[in-house]
Amino acid sequence: MENQAAEAPPLACVPGAIEPAERPAHFALVEHLFGTLAEAREALPDGYGFRFPADAFDEVARFVANERKCCPFLRFAIEVPPGGSALWLRLTGPEGTPAFLDAEFRLNAG
Repeated sequence: MENQAAEAPPLACVPGAIEPAERPAHFALVEHLFGTLAEAREALPDGYGFRFPADAFDEVARFVANERKCCPFLRFAIEVPPGGSALWLRLTGPEGTPAFLDAEFRLNAG
């Protein structure tokens, strides 16, 4: 198996990846998900996990569909456990990812 770390894209955004007309809706979705809907945040060595209500699946999936365009270094994992009480979104990546996510989603803003 090849070393995946050597193949990982650099920790850098692709600013024009999301169409200009779609950016306001994407930024509003980011604010809604991480500023309002996230029920819990779990620090991971290489990123964060976020718990959302189960009925937020479509919004979380829409976020992933757009965010993966502009942040190709991120790894996205959506986990929907049995029972349908909540879902988890894990965002992980190369060294520096937690600090990037803190700044990008204003996670440490009071």
